[in-house]
Amino acid sequence: MNMNQSVIDQTIKYFKNKGIILPKISELRNPHSINKDIQNKLELININDTNPLNLFRVHWYNNLNQTQFAKIPEFIVLPSEFTGVDAKIIVNIGKLFPLISAHKVLPAYACILPRLLRGEFDYTNDKAVWPSTGNYCRGGVAISKILGLDSIAILPEGMSRERFNWLEKWLSNSKNIIKTSGTESNVKEIYDACNNLAKDPKNKIINQFTEYNNYSVHRSVTGPSFEDSFLKFKGNTNLVPKLYVAASGSSGTLGAGDYLKEKFNLSIAAVEPIECSTMLDNGYGDHNIQGIGDKHIPLIHNVMNTDFVVAVSDKATNNLNILFNTEIGHKYLLKVNGYDKKFVEKLPNFGFSSIANIIASIKLAKYMKLSSEDAIITVATDGSDLYETELDKSLCEFDGKFNFNSCENIFNKFFKSLDTDNMLELSEFDKNRIFNLGYYTWVEQQGISIEEFDIRRSQKFWDNKYNEFLDLDNEIDIFNSSILS
Repeated sequence: MNMNQSVIDQTIKYFKNKGIILPKISELRNPHSINKDIQNKLELININDTNPLNLFRVHWYNNLNQTQFAKIPEFIVLPSEFTGVDAKIIVNIGKLFPLISAHKVLPAYACILPRLLRGEFDYTNDKAVWPSTGNYCRGGVAISKILGLDSIAILPEGMSRERFNWLEKWLSNSKNIIKTSGTESNVKEIYDACNNLAKDPKNKIINQFTEYNNYSVHRSVTGPSFEDSFLKFKGNTNLVPKLYVAASGSSGTLGAGDYLKEKFNLSIAAVEPIECSTMLDNGYGDHNIQGIGDKHIPLIHNVMNTDFVVAVSDKATNNLNILFNTEIGHKYLLKVNGYDKKFVEKLPNFGFSSIANIIASIKLAKYMKLSSEDAIITVATDGSDLYETELDKSLCEFDGKFNFNSCENIFNKFFKSLDTDNMLELSEFDKNRIFNLGYYTWVEQQGISIEEFDIRRSQKFWDNKYNEFLDLDNEIDIFNSSILS
């Protein structure tokens, strides 16, 4: 471990002046262990302020009014009359995270953390570069601003306008927002931009697709948080978790599945777009499920521990987004289908990838013939508020004639008629095929060694990364002690 003590000392002095204390991983896992004085102060601080204490809100336990910590992470259990399956589908809510209303502030914090603790980032000289397809770069910019660090956001030009609006407010210099060509599935272009920026050693690339702390923070924080929400819902029943379902994206959130698999012996399902079905059938293409699969296999995807791949169409997510987030869509669900009003009012908690996770969960419940004593754990990483302009685009396709018939067609075609197509239960052969696909990105294109690539086949490798990450708490204690002395 390389430590640059002069930079560490300089950073400690800087953070002391700014009133910054770094939360420990164990505190993000269990926020109720956070100092009570900090918890009390947070009640008076807006969740979107750049106050350094908001670092202590980078976890799953923010309550609905976003003032205090909830006893259990917020979640929604989808009614069986809505899903059409007996299995209980538990959706954990990510929009309650601070600053960006999405869970990506958590991996952003985790990925810059060791650089600060070990003097690998000089705030007087360096810039944090956050390559992303949307939410992660916003999370990185937010964490950087709280810490008083310069930052650069990289994301495809075709992402939702809401993401760019946010970045333009948070980054005063528009040159620090780099728009690469394409959309969600154009990650190679992002890597090219990173490689160009990396020619200047002042630019520190913090790439979510390659940062193992992205995987580890979800395994150590998100996984146990989802365990808590499951156990709360389970109560004294015989409910058994059978699946953890998450969109691929950078594959960080899939890391929570490793914790849950070890705890409950469940299966892990990765979700990707049928329009770019890389894992399912080595496919390629463009899609609009923002926050999901990207025409390559991320370095931090623990492929050999993944059990299912499910592909979902962006036509389904685009159209269901209309149904879940318009007045007429809600009226249809209430009057025609008779769903509970309180449940329908919760549907805007689901962004594009969240809807994809729900669709995949229903498909898997049907495939596995799950019963009412079986549960599926999944996640809504962000809400519909990030896709209002995308909603307008979808509505334009109806030429002003969106009505109850439109709603019925959408609901029947993209939800009620879901079956078990476009999915694969992975054999050992399939896992190795998917794993090997990563060679072309990481060894041939990005130049990592074949040894570094192949070692990732072993679960021991991932366990070691996880344990190394947990050890950061000792370094945080030392760092914070110097700030508070």
